[in-house]
Amino acid sequence: MTTRRSPFLRALEADDSLPIEPEAVRLWLADLERPTRWSLRPLLQLLFGALLHLTWFVKRLPLPQFRAHGLLQRLICWFCAHVVSPEANRLILRHYATESNILNFLIDNGAVDGVAPLTLYPRRVEDMLGASFVDHDQELFRAFAEMGPWRPATGPRATAALRWDHWRPLDTLDIAVTRRRTQVLDFESAHVLFMCLFCLLLTREEYRDAINGFNLDQSIAIRVGQLIDDPSIAEMAYNKYPHYLVGPWNLSRRFLMHGFFTEYLYARLERLRGGQAT
Repeated sequence: MTTRRSPFLRALEADDSLPIEPEAVRLWLADLERPTRWSLRPLLQLLFGALLHLTWFVKRLPLPQFRAHGLLQRLICWFCAHVVSPEANRLILRHYATESNILNFLIDNGAVDGVAPLTLYPRRVEDMLGASFVDHDQELFRAFAEMGPWRPATGPRATAALRWDHWRPLDTLDIAVTRRRTQVLDFESAHVLFMCLFCLLLTREEYRDAINGFNLDQSIAIRVGQLIDDPSIAEMAYNKYPHYLVGPWNLSRRFLMHGFFTEYLYARLERLRGGQAT
């Protein structure tokens, strides 16, 4: 985007108080300047927010459950490739990698051996047909279940002793998005449209688990903070208290803050890894 940025957005460009990579800031600010973010999104959020709650209610009725993972993946990938802005697509692809890296860091430095690392690192929109949105949630739950109860050490692990066996830096992933003239929709507007599809095409338990999985951010932050002796990391988690299950209310904000959390935590760990290598 070529528009002149407001003083606040220029301040965000320069602010690195929270750990975040310059590329993520560049993509997010460019996406914020999409006209749909400020004109179309409020209307979509009103209409599809109501539709989401209606769909949620119907799915919670004692009716036979159905799911259509393949259809869900094809619809989302087509929509991303043809309608969603390139910046938003890159942010989505980055999210797979940031969360996979964070969970792999916990697996590599955990007390339980034999936990399979995450392999969800799509580099193109087309890759998301295989590295699915559904698997993204299920792999999070699998990793937590296999790591078992968290047993923090008596003290933080020395930086040199931290393991990065399955860590993949984002600058080595060659993430690329094909640009089309029709790709005009911003990140948040796209999510408003996606969320109803997810609720409809997943079973009620799958969807309930998916929207509550965000609350594991606090658990992840606590574990990473104990490993690297940085308790302030817990403050990065907006979504908290995983034992309290919630419905789809405020879902767009919770989803967005989950994305920011993984970007913050990835950047914090990447700086640590870079300093250790140096």
